[in-house]
Amino acid sequence: MTTKDKVVVAVQGLPEDATFEDAMERLLLLSKIEKGLRQADAGQTVSHQQVKERMAKWLK
Repeated sequence: MTTKDKVVVAVQGLPEDATFEDAMERLLLLSKIEKGLRQADAGQTVSHQQVKERMAKWLK
C-alpha cells in the first residue's frame, strides 16, 4: 500500500464530524507507529532492563 493509499484509508476512517486537527493527529500517530515498526524490524530496540534503568534516572 502506498503512503497516499494509507492516508486515504486513515482519513476515510475518521468520523464525519472530524476536524483537520483530528486528521493530522491520526496521520501523525500512524506515521510514528510505522516508524517504530521499521525500527523494530531493523533491530533498533532497547531491552526491558535498559528501559528500567533509564526510567530509574527520571523517577529519582
